[in-house]
Amino acid sequence: MADLIAPHGGLSEPVCLTVKDADVAAFKAEAEALPKVPVSAADLSSVYRFADGTLSPLKGPMTSAVYNRVLDESVIENNGKLYAWTIPIAFPVTAAQAKELKAGQKVALTNPANEVVAILDVEDVYAWPKLKYIQSVYQTDRVDHAGAKMVLEGDANNTHLIGGTLRALPQPKNAKFGKYVLTPREVRKLIAESGWDAVVAFQTRNPLHRAHEYALVYGLETLIREGKNAGAVLNPLIGETKGDDVNAEIRMDTYEKLITERQLGDGDSDQALWGPRKESVPDRVKLLGLDIKMFYGGPKEAVMHGIYRQNMGYSHIIIGRKHADVPYSDGSNIWGDFDAQEIFGKLKGDLKITPVKVGFAAFYESCGRVDLTEKHPGEKPVSISGKDVRNTLQKGEQVDPRIMRPSTSRILAAAMKTA
Repeated sequence: MADLIAPHGGLSEPVCLTVKDADVAAFKAEAEALPKVPVSAADLSSVYRFADGTLSPLKGPMTSAVYNRVLDESVIENNGKLYAWTIPIAFPVTAAQAKELKAGQKVALTNPANEVVAILDVEDVYAWPKLKYIQSVYQTDRVDHAGAKMVLEGDANNTHLIGGTLRALPQPKNAKFGKYVLTPREVRKLIAESGWDAVVAFQTRNPLHRAHEYALVYGLETLIREGKNAGAVLNPLIGETKGDDVNAEIRMDTYEKLITERQLGDGDSDQALWGPRKESVPDRVKLLGLDIKMFYGGPKEAVMHGIYRQNMGYSHIIIGRKHADVPYSDGSNIWGDFDAQEIFGKLKGDLKITPVKVGFAAFYESCGRVDLTEKHPGEKPVSISGKDVRNTLQKGEQVDPRIMRPSTSRILAAAMKTA
């Protein structure tokens, strides 16, 4: 494991603040006597990601000084060195709760079912600079977009933030796809055992169209052409997302079938590369989920996606067009198509993971496969609107296989027809 990319923040291994099995009973007894502070479903995953090291080098929610430095400079400091960090994370509380809290005390963090999940050593209680947060993270003064609505509507009653250091219980496993959700230490062990010397992660929050899927294929093939013994991880985000996103269980089913039915990359991969190797794309792809919420933060969130993956041990991350993008409520763009790629060249702090930048892709009849649009100037690709895709699936029908794999169509159509 020593040869893997170092965790973020200059650490030799990821932070680990998860309570050991042998200590759970004592931990729960300690928590029972403490004041309780609720954590929303959206922020619950952050509790666990602080504890398992996905958010290394942080050991808990940010204090005011750290939070505001991220907003002002997009960096954190650890052991005297600056590291890239573009979206600050702390836990929201109401004004009434804030009055009952103070630095130096311990509180028990509880989930929406009022169950204790962590103990926080409170280091700071401070007013939430919501408008400053929105302006910095989303790089706009407008508030008519998904990210701002999370803060101004979803957290409308929360006016303050708390920061400190936490210890958390192990996260319960989802019965259907928990086997795919591993801690950074577990992922690093898996990579080391695979023998790969480079691993590219593919972030997604949606079922895959073939054009999306091609970005993963492109990233893997790029590393192999560079002479690396490379693998790829289809690494969907399964934390809190917008209400109109397809739920995690259905999405994980589509991803699993892409690999097990060996459709991933079928027809779109470079056979001149794969043929002599006597293997195909699914042979070098693993499915692993990441439970952390979406911020819908475009370029700033692309950097965070890189930080999470570096902590997991991935050496590269695919950054495509409109990464982590959502539009304004009127449909106009908040960011440029490739702003999320360009931000990696403007960071003020260290980030070791390497972005693999991928352009537009689509199915072209001239070559009978999905390919990069830049290779087909003036040629019209096969396209279908999102509305038409939804209408087709809601009828229980298959989407054009040039757009979406049959296994994905089959699962989504069945889910939408019974919804």
